[in-house]
Amino acid sequence: MVRLSGWLLLGEWRAHPLRAVVAVMAIAIGIALGFAIHLINAAAFNEFSAAARSLSGLADVQVAGREALFDEAIYPRLAQREGVAQASPLLEISASMPQRRAALKILGLDPFRAGPISPDLIGAPAGENVFDTLADDALFLSPAAQSWLKLDNGATLTLQNGARAVGLRVAGSLQRARVGQRIGVMDLGAAQWRFDKLGQLSRIDLKLREGVNRDAFQAALARELERDFPGRFLVSQPNDADQNSRNDNMSRAYRVNLTVLALVALFTGAFLVFSTQALSVIRRRGQFALLRVLGLERGQLLRQVLLEGASLGVAGALLGIGGGYALAAAALHFFGGDLGAGYFSGVRPEAQFAPLAALLYFCLGVGVALLGCAGPAWEAARAAPAAALKSGAEESALAPLAKTWPALACLLAAALATRAPPVHELPLFGYLAIALLLVGAISLMPQLAAAVFRLANRAWLAGRHAGAAVPTLTLARLANASGQAGIALGGVLSSFSLMVAMAIMVSSFRVSVDDWLVQILPADLYARTASGGGTAALRPGEQAALRALPGMARIKFQRIRTLALAPDRPGVALLARDVDAADPGNSLALVGPALPVPADARPAWVSEAAADLYHFTPGASIALPLNGRPQTFFVAGVWRDYSSQSGAILVQLSDYRALTGDLDVNDAVIWLKPGTTAAALQQRIRQLPFGDMLEFAAPTELREMSMKIFDRSFAVTYVLEAIAVVIGLFGVAATFSAQTLARAKEFGMLRHIGVTRRQILAILALEGGGLTALGIATGFALGLLISLILVYIVNPQSFHWTMQLHLPWTLIGGVAAALLAAATLTALVSGRYALSGGPIRAVREDW
Repeated sequence: MVRLSGWLLLGEWRAHPLRAVVAVMAIAIGIALGFAIHLINAAAFNEFSAAARSLSGLADVQVAGREALFDEAIYPRLAQREGVAQASPLLEISASMPQRRAALKILGLDPFRAGPISPDLIGAPAGENVFDTLADDALFLSPAAQSWLKLDNGATLTLQNGARAVGLRVAGSLQRARVGQRIGVMDLGAAQWRFDKLGQLSRIDLKLREGVNRDAFQAALARELERDFPGRFLVSQPNDADQNSRNDNMSRAYRVNLTVLALVALFTGAFLVFSTQALSVIRRRGQFALLRVLGLERGQLLRQVLLEGASLGVAGALLGIGGGYALAAAALHFFGGDLGAGYFSGVRPEAQFAPLAALLYFCLGVGVALLGCAGPAWEAARAAPAAALKSGAEESALAPLAKTWPALACLLAAALATRAPPVHELPLFGYLAIALLLVGAISLMPQLAAAVFRLANRAWLAGRHAGAAVPTLTLARLANASGQAGIALGGVLSSFSLMVAMAIMVSSFRVSVDDWLVQILPADLYARTASGGGTAALRPGEQAALRALPGMARIKFQRIRTLALAPDRPGVALLARDVDAADPGNSLALVGPALPVPADARPAWVSEAAADLYHFTPGASIALPLNGRPQTFFVAGVWRDYSSQSGAILVQLSDYRALTGDLDVNDAVIWLKPGTTAAALQQRIRQLPFGDMLEFAAPTELREMSMKIFDRSFAVTYVLEAIAVVIGLFGVAATFSAQTLARAKEFGMLRHIGVTRRQILAILALEGGGLTALGIATGFALGLLISLILVYIVNPQSFHWTMQLHLPWTLIGGVAAALLAAATLTALVSGRYALSGGPIRAVREDW
C-alpha cells in the first residue's frame, strides 16, 4: 500500500508539475509573509521593550506624572519614605534639532543617585576628564546616537530650546546602551538649566529595601499620592502589565492587520489546493473506481487524496517558513523594525527564529491544504465504482457543490458577525465576516453559473442563433457543467474580490486623508519651531515680533503637549489653539453635530480615537490633568484626526494659558495680505533673530509631505496587495489550464463529429472570457461588500477613525483586464496542448 500510495502521488506530480508548483508557491508565499511579519514585529517589539526596560535599570517602582513634567518638590518625600533604599530623579527631554525631523531623547540624571539604580546610564568620559559627568555642557551619547548624528567625542551637537540654539559637547559614550538605542545622558541640573526646566522632573525611580513587597508598596504609594495630589501622578513597576500593554497597544492593530493581509495569499493558496485536487479527482475518477474494484478500500482512497493535498501543504509550509525567516532578516537589516509605520524607531532588532511560531504557521499551512482537499477526498471515497467507471460522469462528482443552504448559512453568519463588537479592541468578528462572505460566495458559484448561463443559452436559442456552432456549444457546455464552471469562477472570485476590497480600502483611506488635509490647512503659510521633539518653541516676545511683520493679515498660534490619561495607553496629544466655538466646523473636520457650549464651561473637541478609546461623548464633562490638577472641560464635539492613533484633544488656547500659565507655542498659522507672497514673508521672518530656527511650508507642500508619509506607512500594504494580485493571476491561469487539460476526451469527441481545432479554440476562448467576465462582475460586488466591512468596521475598530468610501476605477479596471486576458490566453494555450494528441488518442479510454 505504501508503494502504491507513493506511485500515485509521484505520478500525479510528474504528470502535472505546474499545477502542484503553483499551489505550493501560493501556500509558501502566504506562510512566508505571515511568518515574516510575525518575526519582524516580535523582534522590534521585544527590542523596543528591552530598550525601555534598560532605561529603568534596577528600579522597583517608578513615579511619573500624568503631564510630561512635574514639580521636583515631591522628590524628598519619596526619597525619605519608609522602605525606599535609593531614589533617582530623572528628566526626560525629547530634544529638537534644527533642520532635522527626528528628535534625540536626552536623560538628565544625578550620577550619584542613578549609579546604584541605573549604572548603564552613567557616561564614560573620553580622555582623563572624569568630572565631565557633572559638567554643564557635557553630553554622553550611545554608540547608535553617535553613528546616527555622525559625531565623534569632543564634537559639538546643536540642539534647540525655544527658538535659540543650545550647543552641547560630546564628552563620551554610553558603552552599555543597547544596540541601536539612540539616547543621550547629561547631568540633571545642567539639563534643567540648559532647557529651561528648573525645578521639574519627568519621573523618579525608586529602589526598595530588602524584604519590602513591591506590589504592596506600589499600591500604598498610589493611594497616598492620589489622596494628596488627585489626578497628578502615576505609580508603576518597570515592565509591569500597564507598561507592556502600553507598548503593545501602540502597534497591535497595525501588526494584526498586516498579518491578516498576508494571510490573504494563504487563503488563495487554500482555494488553489481545492481546485487542483478537485480537478485531479475528476480527471482520475475512472482510475480510482478501477482501484476500488481491485480491492482498494474507501478509507485508503480517502487517505490517499488527503495525502496528496497534505504533501502540497507540507512543501509550501516548509518553503514558507524558510522564506519567511530570510525575508524577516532582510527587512530588519535594510528597513528596520517599524515597516514604515514609525512605531519602533530608534532600535535595531535582529530576527530571531521562533520555533513555536514556526510550528504554528507550519500547522496552518498543512491545515489549509487539508481543508482545501477535504471535499475532493470525500467525493473520491464515496463515489460508486460502477458509476465512476462510466465516461461522462465527471459533472456528477461536483453535484455536492450545488447545495445552497451551506452558502446561505455562511452569508447569514457573516451578516451577524458584522454587528458584533471588537474583541480586545481588535475587529476579529469583522475578519470572520470577511472569511464567511468569501466562503459563502464561492459556494454559490455553481448555482450562479448555472442560472446565468442557462438564461443566456435560452436567450441565444430563442433568437434562432443555433446555427452558429461556437457560441451554441459554448453556452450549452457552460449551462450544463456548472460544477466545473463554479470551480473556475471561484478562482476568479477569490482573487479579484480580495484585490478590489484592498484597493478600495487603501484608496478610501488615502483620499480621506487628502480631503482632511485640505480642510485643516486653510492658511497661506505654516511655520514650525521644529518637526520633531518638544524643546523648540516660540516665546511671547517672538510671537509679538511675528505679529508685527508687514504683509501678514493675521496669525494664529498652536501649543502641542502630551497627557497620560490611562496607565495602559500611550499619551494623548493635547492641542491648544483658537477655535470659533460658534462654528468649529470652519477649522475642524467634525464628525457629527457641534454642541453649543454652556456659558460657564470650557469647551474641548475630542478626536474620534480619543472618543473611542476613553468613551468621551459629546455633552459630557472630562477631566484633563493640567498644571498639576484635574481641570474640567465640556466635550463640544468629535472631530476627525488622522495624525494621532492614540487620540487628540483640542482646547482653546486662551483656556490653556489661563490654566497652565504656559505662554509658549509650537506652530504658527499665517494668512497673507493681498499682494504679499509667501516667499517675501518667509524672507522677512528669516531676518528676525530667531528666523533661521523656523521651518516653513505651504499647504501644498504639507499635503505632499503628508501623502509621502502615508505611502511610506502603507508601502508594506501595497506590496502585499501586489503579491495577492499576482497569486490570483497565477491561480486563475492554473485553474483554467487544469480544466482545459482535463477535457481532452471531450475535445477528441468534438473532433470526431466534425468540430475543427480553430472552433474548439474559439469555444475555449469564449468559455474563459465568459466565466472570467462573470467572475469579475461577481467579484466586484463581493469585493465592494468586503470593502464596506473594511472601511466601516475593521478600520474604525482597529485605528479608531472613520473614512469616506472611494473606488479606484482605473486600478480595478486594469486588474480586471489582466485577469480576463490571463484566463483567455491560458485557455487558448492549454487548448492547443490538449488538442495536440489527435482525436483518436484522446478518446481511446472510451473504447
